Order: sequence, then structure tokens, then C-alpha cells
Amino acid sequence: MALLERVRATVSEHQLFSPGDGVVVAVSGGPDSLALLHILRALQVELQIRLHVAHLNHELRGAESDADAEFVAGLARDWNLPATIEARDVAAWAREKHLSLEEAARHIRYRFLAEVADRVRAQVIAVGHNADDQVETILMHFLRGAGLAGLRGMPYEFEIQKSEIGNLHVVRPLLDVTRAEIEAYGKENGLTPRVDSSNLDTTFFRNRLRHEVLPYLETLNPGLRSVLLHSARALADDYAFVQAEVEKAFAAVAQAEDGLVVFAQPAWRALPPALRRGTLRLAIQKLRSDLRNIDWTHIEDAQRIASEKGTGAAATLPGGLLLLIGYDEFVIGQAARVRGGGVPTAWPQLQVDELLLSVPGVTALPDSPWAVETELLDQAGPAPDRWTALLDADQAPGPLALRRRQPGDRFQPAGRQGHTRPLNRFLIDVRVPQTVRDRLPLLVAGSRILWVCGLRVDERARVTPTTRRLLRVTFRKKETS
Repeated sequence: MALLERVRATVSEHQLFSPGDGVVVAVSGGPDSLALLHILRALQVELQIRLHVAHLNHELRGAESDADAEFVAGLARDWNLPATIEARDVAAWAREKHLSLEEAARHIRYRFLAEVADRVRAQVIAVGHNADDQVETILMHFLRGAGLAGLRGMPYEFEIQKSEIGNLHVVRPLLDVTRAEIEAYGKENGLTPRVDSSNLDTTFFRNRLRHEVLPYLETLNPGLRSVLLHSARALADDYAFVQAEVEKAFAAVAQAEDGLVVFAQPAWRALPPALRRGTLRLAIQKLRSDLRNIDWTHIEDAQRIASEKGTGAAATLPGGLLLLIGYDEFVIGQAARVRGGGVPTAWPQLQVDELLLSVPGVTALPDSPWAVETELLDQAGPAPDRWTALLDADQAPGPLALRRRQPGDRFQPAGRQGHTRPLNRFLIDVRVPQTVRDRLPLLVAGSRILWVCGLRVDERARVTPTTRRLLRVTFRKKETS
């Protein structure tokens, strides 16, 4: 099958374009991107797409880089295609962000392509990765230690961000075509690609795989490339199935909000190991969408700690994230924020020193998705959950308020025969997360604690057979759209 037909089949099978799509084509000037542009130009009427050429000068090879940019600009003019040609100092950005040149170049390149797509109102970005690139990627992920997500290789299509016009899609129309086939196509069609000398530099990991490791492995198995590609396609199907289960599990045991992910620990621990690992990876992806190559060791350490350890245990995660174990939940977020008490989802927290309550009525907690409702009742059934308390209204003289803990706080936990306990010791004993203690609401009447909210009422305020009027206090989380 001719290469043009192969690409047409790939585009059709994976539905890479829709009629009317604007397509930004990433063109470095090398054989792959030049062939990609030539093929899409030949198919644009049939596919009903409009093309825009984008070239980024990484400023890494001096005059050679400048010549590449001039070549692409001239090509776009000759082929009557609109083009955006820009430059970025990749080396400076890599130093600033403490990234390898390869990783920095990728970040900046995709950011540039997304910016161009936004400017020209394009929905799709097309890049020239081929089947040999796929083989190298799979092997690179294997050597670095990856799960199904890495071993499936590069997908034919993925989203990179939301733009003003919707989701931006990156597509790889040449992913079923080998490098040798692309080079042959270029010769047949009189294409004169630029040669990037950095592709020969074996100090780069991918180049070392390409020029040294793969040729050696092919002496052991001449069909290695086909084996890796077939395995990747099977693993991609496996990954799609497992990922659907991970998404369902995540929705059942975790909640992402305001830059944090909070897991219900007992429910998460009941998941099979594959789903525990998968939900941790998904949490990291939600918090750090641009993070690549999440190391197996990070996930396995986090999974072990969250499965086995108690309150206060922590696991370091990539991207400056931290997993911290609480009483019946664990949270993943920016390390400084997690250690500083930023856990808004699982526990209502009081952001002010004191808050007077309307009785009866509803009072919203400042800067919080929670509100507290108070009701006076003649009779009531048992409290439905930990965030509802039934108190003897006559033992709760107003005004009622919520406040934070103070030094020296003591109360009489119900069921302890009137023994007074230091509040701090009680919170430790019942494993309240350290991140929550300073903001945990206390229901008080004057100086007396009536309810350590969510945990225990005071013995003197509890409902007894002689209680005549009841006060019901309920924390409710406001619904978010």
C-alpha cells in the first residue's frame, strides 16, 4: 500500500480529523514533518481541513537553527500555506526550570503549538511521530520503569489543553509508517528535508537508543520493532479497559477540589492493587497535567504508605506533591499546602476565630463550601452521620457559636462518666489529622464546649431521658456544579 494510502487509512481508522477542522502542522523541516505536511496538503480538500504551518526555533544550534526556520518559512510561501515562525531560548528555560534540554524543548514546543492553534482558531495539532519513534518511546519507557500507560506507547490522538474554542487535539497521522518509508517517500516526491545534527548526539537518551541500543537488540531479534509495536497495540487496549475502571473507582473513593485530591481511605484500601495504583496516578495527573514519566517507585511507595500506615504518615510524589494520611482519609496536594492544613473537602474547617450561629437558622462557614444548620425540636431520631449532633437544648444556653480550639481547652467526652479531658489529647487519641486540628469547628456556649464537631458531644449537653427540648446541629456541604 502506498504511503499516502496508509496515512489515509490511519486518519480514517482513528478519526483524527473532522470536516472543517483547522490543523496546525508542526514542521521542523526534517524528513518526518516535511512528509507530513506534503501528505496533509495532498489530502486537505478530501478531508475538508485547513492547514497552518508552525515552526519553533529552539535556538540550540545557532546558524543551523536559523537556517531551518528560513527553510520552513520559504516552504510555506512556495506551497501557499499560512505559517507562524517563532523562536524561544530553550536552554535558558531548561536552566531556570531545572529540566533536561529534551524535556524543556517538549514543554515549550507544545505550549507554542497550542498558542498558535488558539490564534488561528484551529482545533487540531498534527505532529510527525512515526513507527520508529514509537518503538524508541516504548523501549525508553520500559527502561525507565513504566506501567501500562507508558508501555502502550504514544497514542494516535490526545488532548493537551482547553482553549478558547474548546479542546485542542494532538494527532499523529504517521504513527503506522516507518522512518525508512518516510525517507523513500521524500525522495519519490522531490522533498529536500533539513538535517538536524543534534539527532546524532548520543548524549541524548533517545539518540543513544536509536543509534546504539536498538541496533544491538536487533542482532538478538531481527523482528524486535514489530514485536514492540504489536505489544504496544495490545497494551493500549488493555490500558483503555483498565483506565475506564480507574475512572469509575476514582469517582467512588476520591474528590478533587481546589487543587487537592482527598481519598476516602477505607474505601480506597478495599480496591484491588491495580485500581489503588491507578487512582493515585490519576490524582497526580489531575493535579499536574503536564507531568510526564511518573516513576513506578513513587506510585508504589505511595500505595504502600496509604495502604499500611497510620495518621501523619506521608509519601513524597513528583511535581512537588505530597500524600498525607489522616484519620479516615488521605490527601494529595502541593506539599507546603498539605502540611499547612489545606484539606477542604473531607472535614468542615473554620477559617475565622469565632462565628456566631443563628438559632434556628443556617449559617455559612466563611471561605468554605460548608454551612451549619440549627433546629429546635420536640423529638427526633438518632443522628444520621458524624456531622449531625443532637443536644439537650436546655443545656446549651445561647448565644451559640463555632470557634477554633484554644490553649487549655478541656471538655467532658460523652460516655466517659464526666471525666474531663484536654481537647488536644482527645484529638490525638481519636486520630484527627494534624492538618485539621487548628481549624476543626467547636460548638460552644460561652466558654463551654458542647460538641467537638464530627467527633463527640460533651457529657453535660447530651440527650437523656429527661431531655425536654432538642437542639439539632447539622453541617451540610453545599452542592457544587
